[in-house]
Amino acid sequence: MTQLFYASTLFGAMTLAAAIDEGRFGPHEGRRILLVSNNAAIPEITPSLNEAPGFAALSPRFDEVWSWNDLVAPLHPSDWKARIIEVPMLSRFLRSHLSLGEGPDELVIESIAVPPSRTIAGLIKDCPITVYSDGLMSYGPTRDPLPQEIYGRITRLLHLDLVPGLTPLLLSEYGVPAETLPDRAFLDVIEPNAGGLPAGQAMILGQYLSALGIVTPEEEAELHADMLRGLVSRGFRTVLFKPHPAAGRRHAQQLRETAKELGVELTTVAETVPAESCFAALRPELVVGCFSTALITARRYFGLPVATVGGEMVLERLTPYENSNRVPVTITDALLPRMSADGSLEEPPPVDLGALVGSVGYCMQSEVYPGLRASAAAYVDAHGPARYFKRQRLAALDLIQTPAAAPAQEPGALSKLRRRLSKTLT
Repeated sequence: MTQLFYASTLFGAMTLAAAIDEGRFGPHEGRRILLVSNNAAIPEITPSLNEAPGFAALSPRFDEVWSWNDLVAPLHPSDWKARIIEVPMLSRFLRSHLSLGEGPDELVIESIAVPPSRTIAGLIKDCPITVYSDGLMSYGPTRDPLPQEIYGRITRLLHLDLVPGLTPLLLSEYGVPAETLPDRAFLDVIEPNAGGLPAGQAMILGQYLSALGIVTPEEEAELHADMLRGLVSRGFRTVLFKPHPAAGRRHAQQLRETAKELGVELTTVAETVPAESCFAALRPELVVGCFSTALITARRYFGLPVATVGGEMVLERLTPYENSNRVPVTITDALLPRMSADGSLEEPPPVDLGALVGSVGYCMQSEVYPGLRASAAAYVDAHGPARYFKRQRLAALDLIQTPAAAPAQEPGALSKLRRRLSKTLT
């Protein structure tokens, strides 16, 4: 039996390892191949997940590790997909390169709606597909429609129980059952590895919002600066900065300048060290970020205090409305405390998170989830459109009433009135 796994992040690889250890893929009786890809904007200068220190503890679960980037070079793995006429040839090439024969017997992939996962699923045919989630996006709608040749083979969605009680929308329109992975299985694969940094510091989680076009580079730098100012206002004098693996070094360099102005010590954690390893080793007193999944793992699995910064701005800037980041930022914004640049923390108002996420999901993909319309209408009617919804989208879906347009004046009416007044005065 041959099983082909695909991962693009160390967090995803840890999720896979937890599922393997939990027995979700059966006994290790055949070949287990891991195909990795580096989807950073410039992968040539960004370490791949199998080059990260934390990967060494995960690698024994796989018999072979191959690079998807090497196979498609010099093309970028997030952009390239096979043309229809090329699929038979490239499918044979991939099977031959990985010595798959007539296999694999199972394909295990993340982010099924977009390349590289969708590309790989289109080349590796005639086998069942397991989709696993590597973060909060599993609670949102499927980003793009899938062809029957792919969705008809998906047997399950494996996901971490990041938000207990919340059911993933991902792939639910195809009747794919969701299976949660136990907390203990995930915690057991985390290797505390923080390079000897001292414990008890506050921690900032970086993302790569400007690279996604959500904010400008200047706004992202200011967002990180606000996080640091808030922590300093709360009395922290030493702060850790954990850059996103795909973000490069620019964010850390910019934040160091702010730290120097504020007179605080800023230490950057290597981008290849998982945030969860830092949580386990350092137990920071406060973890701050925008809408990173790591905010949820810090609180859910390690019991650490967390806070968000910039959620309202990101909710406003995300375009189009169906942007797949909308549900992750909605969850973190609605669930976690919000920190201001002056260091004050504000708890979000109480919310029925399941109803909110379902309503946002319906507004994102109304044609795919018509069964959510009634609950979405009820939620918007009860809570209004503020913060998580766009009036234009709600109006297009007939979930709010648009103001009646003022009656148009008769053409030339103002000119006629002026002429009558002129005659009266003369």
